[in-house]
Amino acid sequence: MTENELSKVVFDAGLKIHKKLGAGLFEHVYEECLFYELSKTSLVIERQKIFPIIYEDLKIENAFRLDIIVQNKLIIEIKAVEYINSTHKARLLTYLKMTNCKLGLLLNFQSDIFKNGVTRIVNHL
Repeated sequence: MTENELSKVVFDAGLKIHKKLGAGLFEHVYEECLFYELSKTSLVIERQKIFPIIYEDLKIENAFRLDIIVQNKLIIEIKAVEYINSTHKARLLTYLKMTNCKLGLLLNFQSDIFKNGVTRIVNHL
């Protein structure tokens, strides 16, 4: 599947969760539910995947952790905040660069309308 096809599957799962639970819960609740929904598919998904960073001769273990990665192509960052700010976007773009992934989704479940809480971040797509 392409990154865009994967993002459609993730969006649909997120929409289902948002319709059922609404806004106002902690991020980890939405993350668990999204992982649960995606695990019903045949997609390869990993949750809380840890990555190292290599800086010159220094290897930093546990440098960052992804909420969810799908098919080693699509990074999903779960938020439950009033609004997505530039720091959230910059962090996801950095994750994309560090993993050589091309597409990331910020899913903000705090939004009243789910689609308004979805932000796509691209890395050379």
